[in-house]
Amino acid sequence: MTGHDTAKIIPLWLLIFLQAGISASSLIVEIVAGRMIAPYVGMSLYTWTSIIAVVLAGFSVGHWWGGKIASLPTERALRITGWTMIAAACTTAGATLLLRAFAGPVVETFTHPLAAITVLSFLAFFLPSLFAGVPAPILTVVAMRDRKRSEQALGAMFASGAVGAIFGTLLAGFLFVPWIGSVKTLLVITCVYVIAALICFRIGKAKGHAARAPVLALGVALGTGIWALSLPPVCDRESSYYCIRTVAVSDNPDDPVNLMVVDHLAHGISAREAPRVMFTEHAAMLDALPRMRMDTAQFTSFHIGGGTYSVPRAWADRGIGGITIAEIDPVVTEVAVDQFWFDPASATILHEDARVALRRSTQTFDVIVGDAFTDIAAPEHLVTRQFFDLVSRRLSPDGVFVMNLLDNLDRLDALAAVVVTLRDVFPSVEVWTDARPPQTGERRVFVLLASGSDSAFSVIDARSPDLTRFQALGSAFIDGIVQQKNAQVLTDDHAPLAYLMGFDPAID
Repeated sequence: MTGHDTAKIIPLWLLIFLQAGISASSLIVEIVAGRMIAPYVGMSLYTWTSIIAVVLAGFSVGHWWGGKIASLPTERALRITGWTMIAAACTTAGATLLLRAFAGPVVETFTHPLAAITVLSFLAFFLPSLFAGVPAPILTVVAMRDRKRSEQALGAMFASGAVGAIFGTLLAGFLFVPWIGSVKTLLVITCVYVIAALICFRIGKAKGHAARAPVLALGVALGTGIWALSLPPVCDRESSYYCIRTVAVSDNPDDPVNLMVVDHLAHGISAREAPRVMFTEHAAMLDALPRMRMDTAQFTSFHIGGGTYSVPRAWADRGIGGITIAEIDPVVTEVAVDQFWFDPASATILHEDARVALRRSTQTFDVIVGDAFTDIAAPEHLVTRQFFDLVSRRLSPDGVFVMNLLDNLDRLDALAAVVVTLRDVFPSVEVWTDARPPQTGERRVFVLLASGSDSAFSVIDARSPDLTRFQALGSAFIDGIVQQKNAQVLTDDHAPLAYLMGFDPAID
């Protein structure tokens, strides 16, 4: 019997099962890669672009290598496949260790965010993708060898790979990451690769030393995974959306102040004993500006994004009712209640995308607050003309819309585009910021206030936490920026806000 004849006794269903399982596992690793890198470099279009490119590059090299192995006699090709599965198990289990070891040095060395994201993706996830890509051509060739209906076997193997990829994607997003977290998910995949390796050695008829050696290697893979699992967690809570940490920033246990870190960014700060004090510039403006625009102490509000719930908590403490909050991540709300002293009974909380919530609502609000803009992860569907038109329809006649925005003072392309888009909907658009001289290369926090008429004031003082003066930029100055940048209206069809924001020289 030749090496090729061995394929006759390998059931096609077993090869299909292997192909589907390995394909599903490799896609799970790809999805988990985004979740695991986010605490170091954030989650954005650029993060996913880099991860997908690195993973596809790994698959491509693996497929090429697997095609060369597939030309060997069947038993030998399957034994080599078993070794590549051991390598996939080891590198998958070790991805967590590599991220922990190299994330800091990489971010410090590569100050350009895209470079840092790409290097981290490559270090942690290129090899797992490469080794996971090797079996597909080998198993497909084995399935076709000496079969009367080899064409059907070819189709079945391609289909099983695609179906496995679909199930892997669904399992990662809806089961593994939200239920057991990223590190445990990688350990599960390590175990799957170990099982795949054992099957390959079995059907490849490994004997003697060749049969015993893989057992030691498999132990190394599982040991690496267990070592990664024993490390202190990066997240206090890992949700379907974010890695969330709470950091105490006060040494006084009787006057606690906590910072919420979402992925890699400081998201908000709250003090237990001072609910009305804001600790960031954007929160101070989002809190003070709408209250000063309202003629009454009572008004209804809709908040896009919860985070630490600092502004809704401050308004509730002032006795302001009618607060509705759309926070897509229920775990963020749980953390805000447990660690940031927010009373969930003081507001109506909707755990869904703010745009969906506003579209469903038939209520009008006096104030709509947009507090979902962070870093390079710009929520582009929340800055388009269509969305702002929806916001205007949900505002009362004298209502105001305020939203925060970050931009580099050396560019201001994003600011100009959002201003132009708001002006296409609202008669008045004001740009507020800290009343201090600009610095070269500075990332400045802006708050845009849109309504039917200009504010009667152009300067406010608010605590952030120290008393800080904020001012509205002159309309002539804003007009000059808009003209200089030739800003275009952002639409659902084309809203390249992340591109307009560009890249800052460092990741916060």
